[in-house]
Amino acid sequence: MSDALKHECGIAHIRLLKPLEYYKKKYGTAFYGVNKMYLLMEKQHNRGQDGAGFASIKLDTKPGERYISRVRSIAQQPIQDIFAQINERINKELTEHPEYQNNVALQKRNIPYIGEVLLGHVRYGTFGKNSVESVHPFLRQNNWMHRNLILAGNFNMTNVKELFKNLLDLGQHPKEYTDTITIMEKIGHFLDDAVAKIYKKLKKEGYNKNECSPLIAERLNVAKILKRAAKNWDGGYAMAGLLGHGDSFVLRDPAGIRPTYYYQDDEVVVVASERPVIQTVFNVDFDDVKELEPGHAIITKKSGEVSIQKILEPLERKACSFERIYFSRGSDAEIYQERKELGKLLMPKVLEAINNDTENSVFSYIPNTAETSFFGMIEAVEEHLNKKKTQAILDGDGKLSKERVIEILSERTRIEKIAIKDVKLRTFITEDSSRDDLVAHVYDVTYGVIKPTDNLVIIDDSIVRGTTLKKSIIKMMDRLHPKKIVVVSSAPQIRFPDCYGIDMANLEGLIAFRAMLALLKENNKYHLIEEVYKKCKKQVDLNDSDVKNFVKELYDPFTDDEISNKISELLSDETVNAEVKILFQPVANLHKACPKNLGDWYFTGNYPTVGGNRVVNRAFINFYEGNKERAY
Repeated sequence: MSDALKHECGIAHIRLLKPLEYYKKKYGTAFYGVNKMYLLMEKQHNRGQDGAGFASIKLDTKPGERYISRVRSIAQQPIQDIFAQINERINKELTEHPEYQNNVALQKRNIPYIGEVLLGHVRYGTFGKNSVESVHPFLRQNNWMHRNLILAGNFNMTNVKELFKNLLDLGQHPKEYTDTITIMEKIGHFLDDAVAKIYKKLKKEGYNKNECSPLIAERLNVAKILKRAAKNWDGGYAMAGLLGHGDSFVLRDPAGIRPTYYYQDDEVVVVASERPVIQTVFNVDFDDVKELEPGHAIITKKSGEVSIQKILEPLERKACSFERIYFSRGSDAEIYQERKELGKLLMPKVLEAINNDTENSVFSYIPNTAETSFFGMIEAVEEHLNKKKTQAILDGDGKLSKERVIEILSERTRIEKIAIKDVKLRTFITEDSSRDDLVAHVYDVTYGVIKPTDNLVIIDDSIVRGTTLKKSIIKMMDRLHPKKIVVVSSAPQIRFPDCYGIDMANLEGLIAFRAMLALLKENNKYHLIEEVYKKCKKQVDLNDSDVKNFVKELYDPFTDDEISNKISELLSDETVNAEVKILFQPVANLHKACPKNLGDWYFTGNYPTVGGNRVVNRAFINFYEGNKERAY
C-alpha cells in the first residue's frame, strides 16, 4: 500500500497442555513455548512494528515464588528486543547456576518467562503516545492469584465514553481514559466479583482459606465473567486474557470484524490473528487451523480443559475486507486466491482505459502487498491476449503465412518492475508536519523500459489518502515519459472513516471524500454539506441504534466513475505531462472476490455495529466545524 496505514494489532496465545518436562524430553528444551511464541510474533510483525509485548504464567507455583513475567518494548525492532531481553536473562541464570541446565523443576522455579501459559502482542498505535505504557499485554495485579488479569487485544471500541461511565457508576476510578484500560477494568470488576462470591460460598461449605484457592480455580466460570463484562461492548475485537492461576481465554467480537484462528492438539492450544502463522510455526495443515466463530470465546481452564463457548449473540458476519486486501499475510491459501481474483476482476476496466492496446502497455505494481493482485491482473491480460491471438489466426482462414503466425503468437504481456521501495522510511509513524517531505523519497523507478508511446499500468492494493501517489509515485512514473499513467486500486474507493482498529478516523483525510467535495462545488450542490451537517447535529443525543449515516447522501449525486475521474485530477497537477487515470474496484467485485469477508463499511458506509454510525456522524461534525479531534 502506498498510503501506509496503522492498525491494531496482532495477538498470539499459547497454552502448553503437558508439564514442561514433556517438552524437554520430546523437543530437547523446556523453553519450547517461549521459542514458539517468538516465531508466532515474528511471523505477525506485519500487524505491528510500533511495539511488542510478552507475558507468561507459571502453573502451580508455591507462595512467594514469582509466577507472572512480562516484558514490553518500543525499540526499533521490538520483537527482537523483547526476546533478546528474555534470552539474556535465561542465559544469565543458566551461566550463574549450572545446576539448572538439565533440571526443569529448577528452571521453572527460578528462571522468569518459562511458563505454561503465554501471551504475545504486536502493536501499531492508532493514536495517543507510543510509549511503553501503551504496549500490550496490560497487567491488573492483585495479591489474590485468581484476581490477576493479563490482557492483550486487536481492537478498538466505539463507545469508550459510555464504558468509562459504567466503570464510574460501579464506583471505580480508572487510571486512564483508554479503551484497553476500560475493558480490562470491566473484566477485572466481574472477575473480582466472581472470586469473592465463590470464596464466600466455599467458606459456608466449611473450607479454610488455604483449601479455597484451588477450588476457586476449579469453580471460576470464565464464560460467565466475559458475558457480564462484554454485554455493552461495541467495536471490533479479538481479546486475549490470562488469569493469574492459569485460566485463559480469547474472545472474538459478534460481527467477526477482527480475525481469530486457533489450533488444538493434545500438547498445545494456539490462538493467533493469522491462520498461516499457526500453520508454519506448528507445521499443521490448512484444515487443522479453525476460525473462532464471531461472539465466541476459546477458554482453557487451568486443568487443561478446552471449550468453545458463545459469549455474545452473533451479529450478521461482517469480517473486515481490508484484512484480505492488505493487512493479513498473503501466504494464507484463501487470501492469496482472493487477492489474485481482485486483480483479475479489474481487467475489463483496465482494458477500457488503455483502449485494448496491450501491445503498447507496460504492467507493474506498487510493492509489496499489491504483488499478488498483480499476478491475477496479468493472468487476465494473458487470457485476453490468448483470445486475441486465437481470433486473429481464425480470421486468417488458414491462409496466414508462417511469418504472420509467428508475429501473432509473439505478442507478450509486457511486465516490468517499475516502482522500487528502496528506502526503509517508516512514514507511518511520522507526524504530519514532516510526512510530505519523506513520502516523496520512499519509492524509486526503473529507467529505460518505457517508450513515449506506452501506457503505464500500475496496480496498488488500495488508495486511501493519495499522499504518496501525488507527491511521489505519479511524478516519478511521469519521469519515464509514458503517454498515459493508469493507477489501479484493487480496493474500492474508501469513502468513510473506520472505528474498529484501522487509523482512518478523519473524513477530510480520504481522497474520495475530497473528490466528492470538489464535485459538489463544481455542480453547485455544496449546500448539501450544511444540510447533512444539520441532520448529523440532530442525532448527537440519540441512542446509537437510532443514528443514521447521512454522509452517504453526499455521494449519491455522483457515479463511481465521476468520483474516480475527480480523484485522478486531484492526484495529478500541472507538472505531470502524462494523462493520469485512477481506477477503483467496484464493491460488487470485492464481494465476489472475498465472499467470506463482507465488512465493507470503508467503501459503503454500512457499519457492522451501531457505534459505527455514531462515529461517522461525529467525524462529519468535526469536519464541518473544523475540529481536529478524533471521532471516537
